[in-house]
Amino acid sequence: MLFNSHVFLAFLLVTLVGFQFLSKRHVEAGKTWLVAASLFFYGWWKLSYLALLLGSVCGNFLLAGFISRARDDGKSTTSLLSFGVAANLGLIGYFKYAGFFTETANALAATGLPVPQIVLPLAISFFTFQQIAYLVDTARGETEKGKFLDYLLFVTFFPQLIAGPIVHHKEMLPQFAKPQSANFSRNLSIGATIFILGLFKKVGIADEIAPYADVVFDAAANGYAPTLFEAWTGALAYTLQIYFDFSGYSDMAIGLGWMFGIRLPLNFFSPYKARNIIDFWRRWHITLSRFLRDYLYISLGGNRYGVPRRFVNLFLTMLLGGLWHGAGWTFVMWGGLHGFYLIVNHGWRALIPQRSTSWLSVSLSWLVTFIAVVVAWVFFRAVDFPSAMLVFNGMWGGNGVTFSHEFAGALPFDPTVFGAQLVSQLPLLASSRPLLLIVPGIVICLALPNTIEFMRRYRPVLDPTHVVPSVRHRQWWAWRPALHWSAIIAVIGIYAALNLARVSPFLYFQF
Repeated sequence: MLFNSHVFLAFLLVTLVGFQFLSKRHVEAGKTWLVAASLFFYGWWKLSYLALLLGSVCGNFLLAGFISRARDDGKSTTSLLSFGVAANLGLIGYFKYAGFFTETANALAATGLPVPQIVLPLAISFFTFQQIAYLVDTARGETEKGKFLDYLLFVTFFPQLIAGPIVHHKEMLPQFAKPQSANFSRNLSIGATIFILGLFKKVGIADEIAPYADVVFDAAANGYAPTLFEAWTGALAYTLQIYFDFSGYSDMAIGLGWMFGIRLPLNFFSPYKARNIIDFWRRWHITLSRFLRDYLYISLGGNRYGVPRRFVNLFLTMLLGGLWHGAGWTFVMWGGLHGFYLIVNHGWRALIPQRSTSWLSVSLSWLVTFIAVVVAWVFFRAVDFPSAMLVFNGMWGGNGVTFSHEFAGALPFDPTVFGAQLVSQLPLLASSRPLLLIVPGIVICLALPNTIEFMRRYRPVLDPTHVVPSVRHRQWWAWRPALHWSAIIAVIGIYAALNLARVSPFLYFQF
């Protein structure tokens, strides 16, 4: 069930009405209703995998209880924790990576093993990582014994179940333990506004620009060598598609949480405004970065054993972060590139601790960061290395520098002076229309406040990273319950609703 669908809107209406009715009468009844709705939401996709989700939840809750009792009795929790982590990783390994590892073994050793055809369960990476964190924190003595109903809701809460954020028990369980039905009208107003803005990002921007990324990368997958204009159009189109797709989902999840009186953690905060890769990863998929830092990077040794070991740990963390996103060597390459970027960034900071704040220096830092991110996205989107290299070769001009007459006429200079060729139209892109989406899209990313800033009066998210600026109430663009804002959001919502006929899953659903 997609957030950007009519059936989901009907489901949401029924869930809200039932939750509000039951919560006013009994808190536990309201939570039970919300759990039932979340399980229905997950089972809508594939009912048979609902048993997998419930089995994972029950098994991890029981194991956490054993770990807690062993710790209270002064016994070692290492064996229980190791078993729990191994079981969870084994679950992901089978469903997500069995085919990938088999194909790799066949390619390297010519083993001829049959490649299993396994349908990847939705959200398996997200709900498994949440529970691994819970087990580790239980072994550390950082959890409190709670009700199974609260734990079940913590894992299955449908606004964040499928594509995050990866929530932490310290953030969510206290919220689930108290009544959530107070201030319903206020929560609904704020939540619906955030949800509508996210829905517009998905159907009004991401889905509109997606075809221009698809046509270039699909052609490269079939052996076509895109020209400079085509390659950059495809790369930038995907750069914006994944930005607005993931930003839109993150907004919708936050808005849905608010409708039920739940604040979710910050997961996305204008990453393309980052001036270095370190800052980029403080803004992109923030809860995944937090998990990798707290439960992988630190477990590997973090920065406790000197600079060389720190860089090795950082690189390994990003490699595994890339593999988390997808079972393919292109994802590993994407993670490795970002690991390399981070090492260079930390090394640069160590060599030059005093950084210039001049306009030129700041602009150059942003440009280098943005280009590095775009380059990495090519591997993330390409189906394999050969097609990625075809796109790269086009971006550097190796496949020819050719422009259509229509596009060349819109330029403020004559491209033929620089050796470019003009044709009536390009094989993949018949016109310069994608630029009418790409240029405004970049402007929106860089110049406009994001949704969290727009709603900052109401502190819409839990912010463990403190990247959200302090609240200032005098900005004219900050949302508040007023007639003009209601009219604007209503128009945006109507436009988004009229574009729901398209079936377009979120990109992060595949991870």
